[in-house]
Amino acid sequence: MYLLIKIISSAAIIGIVTELARRYPIYGGIIAALPLISILSIIWLTVQGETTQNINKFTLGVLAGFPATMVMLFVIYFALKQSVHLTLAISLGVVAWGIFLVAQKYIMAAFIS
Repeated sequence: MYLLIKIISSAAIIGIVTELARRYPIYGGIIAALPLISILSIIWLTVQGETTQNINKFTLGVLAGFPATMVMLFVIYFALKQSVHLTLAISLGVVAWGIFLVAQKYIMAAFIS
């Protein structure tokens, strides 16, 4: 039952944000940048009885992924600005995201070890 509620609520949020973005692109982008998925995930993890320790680890994972997500969005933005096809722009962004995550892992390991 929780799975169905999560799917419906997530789909509703995505639908509302994309409709807002269609009418008001800047405001839609600002709302899309909100950590809605992270917040919903934390709420659902809590409702489903996850420990605070697991929720803390999840939150740390979100923080670790944030810089790579910024890089991905910058790559997509600049690619689209250069009139690159949407599919290629997203593909380049995802590749940049993956490369940045791998580089970030090795950089962090150098400082933590």
